[in-house]
Amino acid sequence: MKTSIFFILSFLFISASATTDRSAVVDTDGNKLRANTEYYILPVIRGMGGGLTLSFTGRVNTTVSFCPLDVVQAVQEIDNGLPVTFSPMNPKKGIIREWTDQNIEFAAATTCVQSTVWELTDQDEATGLNFVSTGGEKGNYGRETVSNWFKIEKYEDDYKLVFCPSVCDTCRVICREIGIYIDQNERRRLVLSDVPFKVMFKKAD
Repeated sequence: MKTSIFFILSFLFISASATTDRSAVVDTDGNKLRANTEYYILPVIRGMGGGLTLSFTGRVNTTVSFCPLDVVQAVQEIDNGLPVTFSPMNPKKGIIREWTDQNIEFAAATTCVQSTVWELTDQDEATGLNFVSTGGEKGNYGRETVSNWFKIEKYEDDYKLVFCPSVCDTCRVICREIGIYIDQNERRRLVLSDVPFKVMFKKAD
């Protein structure tokens, strides 16, 4: 039986400053991240893969198409992956700030009849894990879209991605960091984790 992400409360305190720190996120050139501008999400620790991209992982059995597409780390370190855009809950905000709710969307076209907006899946029956996939809805924050919002938090001298949406005042949600899970086919998939995936943001050319 799947466990819905909406009604589980995690007591993991990700950061003591999480509710107060709203510093601007900066890219690898030291410039502030801007909404609806394309960036690559790259690993800080090199040698285990490249930037973030899309892949069919076989999470849903189907004979019709290779969908849905999940968020994974590219195999080759030199591969920047696919660019993404960040869209804050408040569309009037042009600067991306730490610990604020964002939609993250790949700036790419796919053959799947779904959006490339990130969303967190319900608990996977085989692994018991919640993976980061696509097919989410952009904007329209509330109970129905709570799985589509992610945050960026400062982590040491770099950043990490966090799932801890605050777009629904009446929802009790999982609140954990985004890490990497290596599946049986050696794919490095984004997943809720206790071990954060340290990232940096490079503006796309």
